[in-house]
Amino acid sequence: MVQLIVFLPLVGFLFAFLFGRQVGHTAAQVFTTGLLFVCAVLSWVVFAAWGFGDAPTERILVAQWIISGDLEIAWRMRVDTLTAVMLVVVTTVSSLVHLYSFGYMSHDPAKAKFFAYLSLFTFAMLMLVTADNLLQMFFGWEGVGLASYLLIGFWSDRPSANAASIKAFVVNRVGDFGFLLGIFTLFALTGAVSLDAVFASGPVLADLTFNFLGINIAALELVCVLLFIGAMGKSAQLGLHTWLPDAMEGPTPVSALIHAATMVTAGVFMVARMSPLFEFAPDALALVAFIGATTAMFAATIGCAQNDIKRVIAYSTCSQLGYMFAALGMGAYGFAVFHLFTHAFFKALLFLGAGSVIHAMHDEQDMRRMGGLWKKIPFTYAGMVIGSLALTGFPLTAGYFSKDLIIESTYASGGWLGMYAFIMTVGAALLTSFYSWRLLFMTFHGKTRAPADTFKHAHESPWTMLVPMAVLSLGALFAGYVFVHSFESETAGSFWGGSIYTAASNHILHTVHDVPGWVVLSPAIVMVVGFVIALIFYMMSPGLPKKFVETFPRFHAFFYNKWYFDELYDFIFVRPARALGRLFWRGDGKIIDGLGPDGIAARVKDIAGFASRLQTGYLYHYAFVMLTGIAIFVTVMIAFDRGIL
Repeated sequence: MVQLIVFLPLVGFLFAFLFGRQVGHTAAQVFTTGLLFVCAVLSWVVFAAWGFGDAPTERILVAQWIISGDLEIAWRMRVDTLTAVMLVVVTTVSSLVHLYSFGYMSHDPAKAKFFAYLSLFTFAMLMLVTADNLLQMFFGWEGVGLASYLLIGFWSDRPSANAASIKAFVVNRVGDFGFLLGIFTLFALTGAVSLDAVFASGPVLADLTFNFLGINIAALELVCVLLFIGAMGKSAQLGLHTWLPDAMEGPTPVSALIHAATMVTAGVFMVARMSPLFEFAPDALALVAFIGATTAMFAATIGCAQNDIKRVIAYSTCSQLGYMFAALGMGAYGFAVFHLFTHAFFKALLFLGAGSVIHAMHDEQDMRRMGGLWKKIPFTYAGMVIGSLALTGFPLTAGYFSKDLIIESTYASGGWLGMYAFIMTVGAALLTSFYSWRLLFMTFHGKTRAPADTFKHAHESPWTMLVPMAVLSLGALFAGYVFVHSFESETAGSFWGGSIYTAASNHILHTVHDVPGWVVLSPAIVMVVGFVIALIFYMMSPGLPKKFVETFPRFHAFFYNKWYFDELYDFIFVRPARALGRLFWRGDGKIIDGLGPDGIAARVKDIAGFASRLQTGYLYHYAFVMLTGIAIFVTVMIAFDRGIL
């Protein structure tokens, strides 16, 4: 069954990519989408069997892969509770995005290729989450990177899309290099890449150090930091986050599938999967928590200042991923995956809702040119409200259960880092509520700011776009109930059936139930405060935002320009690299080419020109040269004979 789930999307990709033109776009769309729905149904069946820790871990041999001396790596699929959760997330969201794309991409001439790329991404992501060794995981890891590159730059006639796809590819390569170094280091230390063998070595590696330039470095800490660098790139954490907002240049279904619900969660999944190592690397976990909590607040501040509807949601994704890493850093791996699960539904819903708005507004994405749309597209409005309520943590929605657990776990972990993470996540919750309601008020309420003709023709999306939104709305409301009862008990760790490891010294699952009442209420309080601020600014006194910007222009510009990270990277990396490239280019032209190919060719040409001038065709010229040559020859011979030379 798991083999079908993994390989059916590959079959769909090959069919649509190789035969899409022959069979027609509709056949390619129906075939790929049908296979994904089959995968989604089978994934829920697998989840029912493995989803609550009852079934043992199963390893399914697919084929022998690498055999080199003593190194033997088989291609196996690892099926446990963590895998089952990820299968449900990937296939459910992907199948709905496939169906949604029927309507959204209806006028695109390359629909078959688009659906082929969607299926390719799904296959790569499924390979990643079912991997039983690190090389197999890296194969899927790079596969989703390739699919991301293809899909972000799908509209290749747009220079901005091409630039965004290259940026995503390059930034992810930086993180992937760290991930690969982590795999190399693990192999050097253990001689294995199999997950079971690596996990078993965790306690031994915890005490192992090596000397580098006179510094003793804890081997396992280094390994985990390198692995986390890979997660930072894939999951857009602070420092390697710059690719995610630009990725919105791709079609909106791509944003929903790859950059909100699935690919960007690969880093979270990887850290949770590697919990048997991270549990013995406390300094690496502290780094994970610090970066995650900082990213949650950092991205939320930027989201408050953006005007592009998709970029607001993109920075929201970046912020919510920060929540997940904060939980991972606190050792609450299960809470992080719980939020990953619920987040997939409401964030995909928000992106698809944004796509429906863009569809209705004839490709307009600037919220400053919207307003008053709730009567025009009421179904989309309802879906966006549900998604926003779940995102802000409104009571009894999916986000309420998972996000509140993370906030409580940061406080329960104690210490300065726990308090820092608690402040950052609560502050991010306040800003999340503000920018979510800001988006709703600017897009759907008040007087319209759209051109009269555009607003007049605004209409609801076709059913192929609305049905996926309806299903995701149910997920945004009720997905939390799948886990909540298991996580509310002190035996929450048993839910994972060993797929996530928690050391005996890790008591976060117990202490989280003993936090003070004000900690439990704090997310709800800041949610209300954020709503009130947005209500005042954008409904009751619509002129306040403009006055605020005029009063604090630098403050607003700092957040609007994304803390100037792009400009900073351009100054530190891009300009020097370009200057160095220009230097080498000029050196290549003047030195290498000048002394090498071009220089040799020029000398040959000069010699040939000189020689051609000697070929006059006059007999007396040739006779003169011959006599001169004989004279020189005789002179030299006489000189040798008399010892002069």
